[in-house]
Amino acid sequence: MKFYQRCTYCILDTTDKDITFDIDGRCSHCSEWLPRVQNLPQSTAETETNLDLIAKKLKLEGKGKRYDCMIGLSGGVDSSYIAYLAHKMNLRPLIVHFDNGWNSELAISNIEKIVKKCDFELTTLVVEWKEFRELQKAYLSASVIDIEVATDHAIIATMFQNARKYNIKYLLSGGNIATETGMPNKWTWPKKDLTNLKNIHRAFSTVPLKTYPTRSIWTDIFEKKFLSQVVDIRILDQIKYNKSEAIKMLEEQFGWQYYGGKHYESVFTKFYQAYILPTKFKIDKRLVHLSSLIRNGEMTRKDALEELELPLYVENIFLEDREYVLKKLEMSSAEFASIMKAEPIEHIEYGSDYINLNKLKWIYRILKNKKQLFVVKK
Repeated sequence: MKFYQRCTYCILDTTDKDITFDIDGRCSHCSEWLPRVQNLPQSTAETETNLDLIAKKLKLEGKGKRYDCMIGLSGGVDSSYIAYLAHKMNLRPLIVHFDNGWNSELAISNIEKIVKKCDFELTTLVVEWKEFRELQKAYLSASVIDIEVATDHAIIATMFQNARKYNIKYLLSGGNIATETGMPNKWTWPKKDLTNLKNIHRAFSTVPLKTYPTRSIWTDIFEKKFLSQVVDIRILDQIKYNKSEAIKMLEEQFGWQYYGGKHYESVFTKFYQAYILPTKFKIDKRLVHLSSLIRNGEMTRKDALEELELPLYVENIFLEDREYVLKKLEMSSAEFASIMKAEPIEHIEYGSDYINLNKLKWIYRILKNKKQLFVVKK
């Protein structure tokens, strides 16, 4: 069999150590996700029907409540488009934003424009900067691959906090099959792994996490199994979603502005994806993002390969961003250089809730049996 180093359909390659190819050179990510992408709604009529059904359900169950759903808004494409859909559906969402101190001016502007025009209510959690700064520095010092856990974990915790506070059952989230598929498992880490987060924090920081929101996977699983849970509606999987068309719509409706790359609405995320990941971990996430667009019919493989040849950073912009990031983190060039030279370390080396997840099966059986003791059979 011919040995393939790059998929013949998308552009993912053997940078993903677990990737495999079939006899025609199509990669395992395409084999898994392409059929699912092709089964998504393909017509305007199907999109409108799905949105109408969702709107009716949320309005009915939200009757008498202040909000009928919740949306986490970053100012990026996906979350901004969901806010647009909610406005189009005449829903009453609570807009939730987690401010970790790294928002670009464009992201802030995009959020303000959407909230104002849609007349939505916005709540923002601003974590104490010193706490978050030291947590991010801890992740950098730990030499683990998924530094963004520090932000993503807090976003999840913030959403659940607001769901409880305002008695909101439904979350309209931006995760979607069309444009977010094929991420290699070893390029990320579970965002809800509180033990991993706390151990990294404990190992490299002395600043206590007092305002930083957290949520244990055990709490998440317990609520999902036994209590009234927050229902995640991946609304972009219920429509014919095209990122390019979404950007055009947002520009027309809100004067929204694009920021240049996947998750680049955050200055730190841009620096992480465009410099730290490719330099220290030899990973270019454009491989995944562009491959998703190929599967969704938004880009040809040829165009994706040409874009991959472009530099991740223009030199003068890189120098500006590097200076800004290090100054904001209160980190010297020598300290950062030492971190970049350090060998990568697996997240699991710092412990994990997921090591013990199998034990939960036994706990669940015990709790389930105890719960059944209170059931009166007639």
